[in-house]
Amino acid sequence: MHMIQVVFLTVLVFFVIVTIHEWGHYFFAKRAGILVREFAIGFGPKLFSLKRGETKYTLRLIPAGGFVRMAGEDPEIVEVQPGQTIAVRIKEDKVTRLYLDRLDERSGVIRGEVVNIDLERKLSLTLDVEGENETYTVHPQALMITKGRETQIAPFDRQFGSKTVGQRALAIFAGPMMNFVLAFILFAAYIQMAGIPVDNPDKLLVNEITAGMPADNADLRRGDVIDAVNGVKIGADFEKMIDIIGKSPNVPVKMDIIRNGKAQQITITPEPNDEGVGKVGISAALPTRPATFSETFTGAATYMKEMTKSIFEGFKKLLFGEFKLDDLGGPVRTAEVTSQIAQKGIAQLTSWTALLSLYLGIFNLLPIPALDGSRLIFLGIEAIRRRPIDPNRESMVHFVGFALIMLLMLVVTYNDILRLVRGE
Repeated sequence: MHMIQVVFLTVLVFFVIVTIHEWGHYFFAKRAGILVREFAIGFGPKLFSLKRGETKYTLRLIPAGGFVRMAGEDPEIVEVQPGQTIAVRIKEDKVTRLYLDRLDERSGVIRGEVVNIDLERKLSLTLDVEGENETYTVHPQALMITKGRETQIAPFDRQFGSKTVGQRALAIFAGPMMNFVLAFILFAAYIQMAGIPVDNPDKLLVNEITAGMPADNADLRRGDVIDAVNGVKIGADFEKMIDIIGKSPNVPVKMDIIRNGKAQQITITPEPNDEGVGKVGISAALPTRPATFSETFTGAATYMKEMTKSIFEGFKKLLFGEFKLDDLGGPVRTAEVTSQIAQKGIAQLTSWTALLSLYLGIFNLLPIPALDGSRLIFLGIEAIRRRPIDPNRESMVHFVGFALIMLLMLVVTYNDILRLVRGE
C-alpha cells in the first residue's frame, strides 16, 4: 500500500474514533439545551478553527484525544463587574453585543458605567449613561467582545449545571456509548468482509504475508492454497505446517500450492528466529463463506465480549504492576501499529479500528479523575446527596487527574520515540 495512503488511513482511524466519541457528548448536550462552546479534536494550540452557529469547531496540535466544552463546566473567561465602563449595541430593544474594550472605536453604540448586570437569570443590564440609569434587556445569545474575541453569554438554563442529573449523566456517558456503537458496527463490517470459516474445512489459505520475509521474497501470495510442505499433505492442519517449517531453519523447503486453480511448487528457506525456530512470515486462514445477517450480528457481539475481556486483562496487569514501560504505548506506538495494520488491508484495519474504539470507550469509563467515569461518579454522589459537590473541588480533582494523565502520556511517548530511534 502506498505510504501516503497508509498515513491517510492512520490519521483517519484516529479522527473517526475521537470524533464519534466527542460527537456523542455534543449531540446529547445540545439535546438537553446546553450551550456547547467548542468541539475540539486534539489538545494544545489550534491548527484550524471554524465557527458554525453557537459552536466553534477546532483541530488542535496534540493528537491525544479531544473535548467538548460546555457552558458552565468551567469558570467563564469573560466577566463584567459593576463600575466597569462598557459599550452595548441594541437591536430590537435588546442588547445583542457588549463591548468591553476599544470603546472609542465603536460606532452606533451606547456607552455607560455598569450599575447592575445579570447575564444568567434576569438577563438585564443597568447602565449609568451620562448621569441617567438606563435598564436594558439582554438577548439570551448576546455576545461579549474583548480583545477581538467574541464570547456568547450563557444564561443559567443553557449551562451544564442547570440540567438534571440524568441529562448531565447522559451527555457524559454518550461519548463512550458512541464508541461502543462504532465498535459493534465495525466488527460487523469486518465479519462481512472477512466472512465465516466454512464447516469441516479441508485446506489452508495464505492469509497474511510479512514484508521482507522468505514467503514475501518467494512470491507467495494471499489466497494461495497450501497443499503440501516437503511432500507432506497439510489439509487444514495449520500446526502440521508450522512444525515442518519450524524444524527447517536455513534449510530450503518445497511448498506445493494451488493458485487460481493451478498447482505450483515454491521453494522457501525459513529464517531462524531468536529461538532458532524456522519462520517464513505467513499466517494461514481457513476458507470462508459469506456471513448471514444473524451470523454478522452474533459474531460482532462475540468480538465485543472477547475483546472486552482482553482489555480488562490488560488493565488488571497495569493495576498489579505486571508490566514494563515498553509494554505501554502512547499515540506514537498506536500510530505505528495502525500504519502496519493499514498495509494488511481494509478488513484488518476495520477490525483494529473497532478494537481501538472499544478500548477508548472502556478506558473513558474508568473512575480516573478527568475521565468520563470519574465525572459520572461525581454525578452519582450528587444524586445520592441530593445536592451538588463544590464545583471548585471537583474541578481541582479533574485538573490534577488530567495533569497526571498528560504526564504519563509524555513519558510513554518519549519512550516510544526512543524505541523508534533504537530501531526496536
